Amino acid sequence: MAYLEIERKFLVLGDDWREEVRRALPMRQGYLNDEKGCSVRVRISGQEAYLNLKGVTIGAQRLEFEYPIPLADARHMLDHLRVKPLIEKTRYLVDRGAHTFEIDVFEGANEGLIVAEVELGHPDEAFERPPWLGQEVTEDVRYYNTALAAHPYREWPKDDTA
Repeated sequence: MAYLEIERKFLVLGDDWREEVRRALPMRQGYLNDEKGCSVRVRISGQEAYLNLKGVTIGAQRLEFEYPIPLADARHMLDHLRVKPLIEKTRYLVDRGAHTFEIDVFEGANEGLIVAEVELGHPDEAFERPPWLGQEVTEDVRYYNTALAAHPYREWPKDDTA
């Protein structure tokens, strides 16, 4: 399925969001290319697997294509075809008003980073801003998963966070 993804990304403050979680999914994902124009990613989310292609980000928008693939194939691709280190995280779903926030708590080399994303119907769509939603980092490429695979959060200088 192809669509124009419109997504805003924020740092998360505190732990109050945990009281609102409706679902948690462990995730492993890896990238199959090093191209700057399009990322090709394999993600295992719970017991489901997907092949995902994302185009260049233009503000909060980019083209995205995602297809389900067999779980065994995804595991094999992550073990043998990825070109960057794995991204490991747990994604928590929190509903607020008409929107669902996806809160990613990173593990491994990105431990300590917690980011919330919200998908929108258009770039200027209004949404409820919970008190735990911190600084917006939508346009800071360091917080893209492709960048985190190459330059993990734990390796950033302490004063280099947004």
